[in-house]
Amino acid sequence: MTNTDEVYVTEQGLADMKKELEYLKMEKRPAVIEALKEARALGDLSENAEYDAARNEQSETENRIAVLEKQIEKAIVIKNVKTDKVSVGNTVQLEYVGDDDKETYTIVGIKEADPFSNKISNESPIAKAIMGAKVGETRDVDSPNGQYQVKILSIN
Repeated sequence: MTNTDEVYVTEQGLADMKKELEYLKMEKRPAVIEALKEARALGDLSENAEYDAARNEQSETENRIAVLEKQIEKAIVIKNVKTDKVSVGNTVQLEYVGDDDKETYTIVGIKEADPFSNKISNESPIAKAIMGAKVGETRDVDSPNGQYQVKILSIN
């Protein structure tokens, strides 16, 4: 996450996080507690694999609940996105300078990033490089594989 812990999400992304949190609290947590009770009833806890597994699952569930609660609290919903310059929520068509290769990306928060669907995180090298750019501008992108340039062809 960013230094300010802000979590950029779409309205759908926020709804998905809330749905997962509700599932964890209302269904998964009670099921894990029940599994712990059943494992305790088996006797000796020092060599009880069922108990150990239930404790691990409880820990993972509680950690995920805590993470989701913090993310929901810090969520900034992306809406009413302007198209005069690149920002989170925009869909941007880029041309890789020198390759004449064109690509379209939607800039989303890190929680919704999905490179296979061309949804890139606002913290990715390309997004960082083009944030604030206008149509027609060329920007340098610093990536692990070296520097390259992209030109902004459109912003939606």
